[in-house]
Amino acid sequence: MPSRRNNQIMKKVLIIGGAGYIGSHVNKYFNSQGKFTIILDNLSRGNIRLVKWGTFIEGDFADEDLLDEIFSKHQIELVIHLSALAYVGESVENPDLYYEANVAKTLVLLRQMRKHNVNKMIFSSTCATFGNAIYTPIDEKHPQIPINPYGRTKLIIEWILKDYAIAYGLNSVILRYFNAAGADPDGEIGELHVPETHLIPIIFEVVEGRRESLQVFGNDYPTKDGTCIRDYIHVTDLAEAHYLAGELLEKRNGIHCFNLGNSQGHSVLEVVDAVEKLVGKEVTRNMKPRRPGDPPILTGAYNHANTVLGWEPKHSELKTILSTAWKWFKSH
Repeated sequence: MPSRRNNQIMKKVLIIGGAGYIGSHVNKYFNSQGKFTIILDNLSRGNIRLVKWGTFIEGDFADEDLLDEIFSKHQIELVIHLSALAYVGESVENPDLYYEANVAKTLVLLRQMRKHNVNKMIFSSTCATFGNAIYTPIDEKHPQIPINPYGRTKLIIEWILKDYAIAYGLNSVILRYFNAAGADPDGEIGELHVPETHLIPIIFEVVEGRRESLQVFGNDYPTKDGTCIRDYIHVTDLAEAHYLAGELLEKRNGIHCFNLGNSQGHSVLEVVDAVEKLVGKEVTRNMKPRRPGDPPILTGAYNHANTVLGWEPKHSELKTILSTAWKWFKSH
């Protein structure tokens, strides 16, 4: 008979969307801790160049036959669900796409998990479920009133997981990210979005002459310089939070929700100024009207995650975020 040690070795973590920006960092972190991972990604928005650890399977997580094969072949102990469409503007323009990709597909995944008795999930949610902040930093008790379809799809999945916990005994951790930023400090992986929509790499593209100017959407918000304020969290810190969430599910049943913020924010213009100091070049700015669905301020508390998970944002100073992102950008 196989030893208990061998049985432990055979247990694997299934990372849905592991070829994406956050997913690839989560994959690296789990492998660094001795976990065996399977990465399922259809590469519609992920990048195969970011999959450097684990076993990669190209496919869609709404493919029931493929999921059935994966769960039948491998001893999956934990599912990390990171796959989603995540552009606020696109969700406003095409909500049907978002409800199908984010909500309907998740139901397929949950059905296969139930079929194969896999009862642990970490779900990638978002601060967009809170909508406009009533107070900041936003904690877990803050009302969830999303103002765009993207945030609503994530909140619907949170509700589904809560119902499944009661009805089917599904144990899950919901992680509500604020703005993921930065890159792997070792320089092995980073952001590779096509097209790029995140602020920091877009600023770098302006610096390098790949764009004529930075479009700043809204300079009339009720903030100190009129531009949106966001809470930036280093992607490596997010990856560690997923690992700690997995450890929690080994000890506790039920459903657990955590906000992953930095408890402070930076305006768009503050980030631009910091990049200019880092690279020693001026960034041309082009002011545009506000985008629909963008709240003025989003910053998140992490007290609950610190108390229960022992998590804190260790790499999330703006200077560290920008320096790691710039290192990655220059090499790719």
